[in-house]
Amino acid sequence: MSPPPIIAPSILSADFAALGKACSDTIDHGATWLHIDIMDGHFVPNMTFGAPVVTKIRPHVQPPSTAYGTGTFDCHMMIAEPKKWVKDFQKAGCDLYCFHYEAAINSTAADNPADHSESRTSPRDMVRYVHEQQMLAGIAIKPETPVDVLWDILDNADKEEVPDMVLVMTVHPGFGGQKFMASEMPKVKALRDRYPNLNIEVDGGLSEATIGQAAEAGANVIVAGSAVFGAKDPADVISKLKKAVESRR
Repeated sequence: MSPPPIIAPSILSADFAALGKACSDTIDHGATWLHIDIMDGHFVPNMTFGAPVVTKIRPHVQPPSTAYGTGTFDCHMMIAEPKKWVKDFQKAGCDLYCFHYEAAINSTAADNPADHSESRTSPRDMVRYVHEQQMLAGIAIKPETPVDVLWDILDNADKEEVPDMVLVMTVHPGFGGQKFMASEMPKVKALRDRYPNLNIEVDGGLSEATIGQAAEAGANVIVAGSAVFGAKDPADVISKLKKAVESRR
């Protein structure tokens, strides 16, 4: 049996004028995590918000009492230099730091936004570094990235270098409201078949209409933005998404 369902509404679709309340209300509606999209205008063409916003919303949501628990801040780092920002987001209240594979193979090992390093980082180094900062580590892949690039990372005997979650993007990262890409479901199925206990997240175009495909493939962590924040009854939508995953475990 795969891990339990986790619904992680993306606050990119929330009311920014009342973001703290939107976050606390969403947890009250039954969400397990909050998915926080961090975009830098370089790795992706859009820009969202940084660590100061995470700091401001953290008091509105009780931190998780256990790993993966309710209130987890799942920070999806769509940024070109992921290592530089690990410490800032840890201080801000991030619980799970999910960086992109594509960034980790093309970025520096500098660990401060103001620093520069000639050394390069790697996905394994990034996972270890995130764990050293007492956070869970996630690794994300874009639609154009084959899933088998993750095998060596996930099969590593050193558990400090093994991610706690894999995020399979079901849209091209950078903007909300895109159409779900069913073409990415074979990646999810391959991950679930190979790693039955892994938390597998999907992000992009998830709703009541598409949740069945994602859950059937083996995803258990569901990111939904407009489907939740744009709903007349967010609690009902969250409940239906959770039941869809639970029924297919």
